[in-house]
Amino acid sequence: MVVSDVAEMFVPLQDGFLVNYQESRAVIHNLLDQIPDMFADTNESETVFAPIIQAGVEAFKAAECSGKLFIFHSSIPTAEAPGKLKNRDDRKLFNTEKEKTLFQPLKGVYEQLCKDCVAQGCCVDLFLFPSQYLDLATMGDVPTHTGGSVYKYSNFQAEVDGTHFLNDLRKDVEKPIGFDAIMRVRTSTGFRATDFFGAIHMNNTTDVEMAAVDCDNALTVEFKHDDTLNEETGAFIQCALLYTTVGGQRRLRVHNLSLNCSSQLSELYKSCETDTLINFFAKSAYRAMLNQPLKNIREILVNQTAHMLACYRKNCASPSAASQLILPDAMKVFPVYMNSLMKTPAMVGSPEISTDERVLQRLCVMAMGVEETQVLLYPCLIPLNMDVSSSVLPGAVRCSEERLSDNGMFLLENGRLLFLWLGQACPSELIQSLFNVPSFAHLPEELVRSHSSGLLFNLIWNYSFIVLQLLIVKQKDRPEILFRQHLVEDKGLHGGASYMDFLCYVHREVRQLLT
Repeated sequence: MVVSDVAEMFVPLQDGFLVNYQESRAVIHNLLDQIPDMFADTNESETVFAPIIQAGVEAFKAAECSGKLFIFHSSIPTAEAPGKLKNRDDRKLFNTEKEKTLFQPLKGVYEQLCKDCVAQGCCVDLFLFPSQYLDLATMGDVPTHTGGSVYKYSNFQAEVDGTHFLNDLRKDVEKPIGFDAIMRVRTSTGFRATDFFGAIHMNNTTDVEMAAVDCDNALTVEFKHDDTLNEETGAFIQCALLYTTVGGQRRLRVHNLSLNCSSQLSELYKSCETDTLINFFAKSAYRAMLNQPLKNIREILVNQTAHMLACYRKNCASPSAASQLILPDAMKVFPVYMNSLMKTPAMVGSPEISTDERVLQRLCVMAMGVEETQVLLYPCLIPLNMDVSSSVLPGAVRCSEERLSDNGMFLLENGRLLFLWLGQACPSELIQSLFNVPSFAHLPEELVRSHSSGLLFNLIWNYSFIVLQLLIVKQKDRPEILFRQHLVEDKGLHGGASYMDFLCYVHREVRQLLT
């Protein structure tokens, strides 16, 4: 059945068309086989987007249930229909006051669509296969507010990207999920929850609404301390989440947390969790991109870093020479994370990085948990020039070009990408043991897992919590540029200071604050 009225979407069957998969399996497979033939001779090149999601919402309404939509899309929706978009990608706006408009979603149709989805418990997952600009800032707004995820495969080639896409889809379908969720965070006297970051929707200041909640979406909450806290009783936080299981049960999950309180600043710095702090700063900065120039955001991040360190130096540290930079033990790595944050693709206005790619990272980070932002901002770099018969993985080294060697082999992982870097003088025995090919010159452009030995196979699947595509990078080959962008202690290829230069700059700012 074809519904041709895209302006007023409706379900053509009174009882809806959702069916039990096991009972209707043959019919569904038959339809999927027929669709390519049905539209093989079409001359229609323009696409619609918003009405498709609205159709899904209407289907769930007719069936009186919540659910998830998997949308597969490849081009900007330009057909005459609600939600029609136009190309607004303008590289001339990079590093200007108007750059923020590139990250802002268009309101109107899409804003209402988000509300409709959340009200029905309709989560949207977006799988994109673009060859050019999509306006991901707008198209990704619906997944962002419904607890969904966005996957992007630029210039998709089935033989190269097919396995990666299918793994992503399989993981997405199989992961545990809850629908139609409402969350509230309560606190004891003296402080309160003031802001929330994540793939969420909020109609008021207290209720967090999510069309769906799963393991890939984390929520970051900011608390404001505005009254006296009791050191004896401590501070209490309660997080209550009401949701519906896949089986239709309505459940309530409650987390209670008790925190110690102290009037001593030194105790605060001693207990500080840098990984959590950087997750919060990353989400704050990425949200601010919608309203402020990037230059201002970077300045604010540096100022906040300097103020935290100056406060520690003034109130907690032992007296020492002004020329010495003093870092709290729990915050030793904070500056390297902060510098890395300011060098991420979303935060540097380089014409070499597409607008959609920057938007994608912004959307992903807004829903990331603490561990994910940690490895994204400081990737794991593992040297592999070792005994290939050993089952023990080597320890990670600092993320800098200085750690690479011509005769070495390194694995770099940041939660989204997995690189295997091969030095030009990499021993042929090591290559033979890992890939079953005689030398560097015989290596394939893309690694087929069946070609690798047990060691590399185990190493790759050590990261089984997320499905990653492995990219082989040979030293001094063109793809090495992408790999080197992730060596975060070095000077950024698209702008941004090295770790040492940033430390010196922050130190100057701290000294200025203390004089």
